[in-house]
Amino acid sequence: MAAQSGSFEIQSSTRVNGLAIGILFIILGSSSYGMLSTFVKLAYKQNFTTAEVTMAQFGWGALVLTIMSQFLKKSSPKPSRSDIVSLMIAGIPVGLTSVFYYLAVKYIDASVAVVLLMQTVWMGVVVEAFQKKTFPKADKILAVVLVLFGTLLATNVLGATKVSLDIRGVILGLMAAMSFSWTMFATSTVASHLHSVKRSQYMLYSGSFIVLVFGLLTQILPFYLNLHLVGEEFIRNQAFNPNIFLTYGLIVAIFGTIIPPIMLNKGFPIVGVGLGSILSSVELPFAVTIAFIFLNETVIAKQWLGVAVIIIAIVLLNYRMISITGSSHPRTP
Repeated sequence: MAAQSGSFEIQSSTRVNGLAIGILFIILGSSSYGMLSTFVKLAYKQNFTTAEVTMAQFGWGALVLTIMSQFLKKSSPKPSRSDIVSLMIAGIPVGLTSVFYYLAVKYIDASVAVVLLMQTVWMGVVVEAFQKKTFPKADKILAVVLVLFGTLLATNVLGATKVSLDIRGVILGLMAAMSFSWTMFATSTVASHLHSVKRSQYMLYSGSFIVLVFGLLTQILPFYLNLHLVGEEFIRNQAFNPNIFLTYGLIVAIFGTIIPPIMLNKGFPIVGVGLGSILSSVELPFAVTIAFIFLNETVIAKQWLGVAVIIIAIVLLNYRMISITGSSHPRTP
């Protein structure tokens, strides 16, 4: 009995440690996205366009991950043709999320765009509910509510004197949230037996293709060939500035397309889409903090309260894991 009890405790401890590592991966990946917004703002101040930023971001990301994949252990599982196809399809929303979100900011306030993007929290929970065919538990529903309420406070939407709700921006913002939810679902289910670098590599290939098409349609073809295939409101009729690759391009790639995909591809298969989507909301408080430190943006007490509410929600979602450490009886995380 003692041996069985010791073995059970080891298994329980291993399970808890694995879950903790998965949570850490998601927090690191999401925090990197929070870093990304600060560097993108700095790039925009240098008059770089959305097409330039996204193309440099994905171009560097795809190149670095391709190089990294060459150093994987020979014993690492090799992707089959079906794995590659599935990952390429799963990578489509990776590119779409960036495109939709950056376009949304053109039509609505950045704070409103963030709130719309954060709708991925409840979208992720809904996806998991359909996937597992079970209704979300009360604590997860409460955490979602807290995250959304904290998001409203942290972005100071309720205190804004005038909030622009251009329908185009609202639709694009919700489309970005849907794309990001699709991304999170894909990272937890598609070819999970492969190394995270290899999975991220192929997902970024198709994401890069989406971004390349966007760049061609909105800047390169209109300027160089006078070929206008999309609405004029989407077009930046100026020469492509290659300096983006030598300045902010690599930095944006590191925090936007290298660290996050690897971390999320490692974390989501461990914790699941529902908990993972809520944990990913740490991106917002981290973004507020980084902007406060490096961009000297004004952050009022109400916004810090929102950050605190989101952190409370994250703790609420993880209380079961904490309770497991003090008990020899397993519980569902």
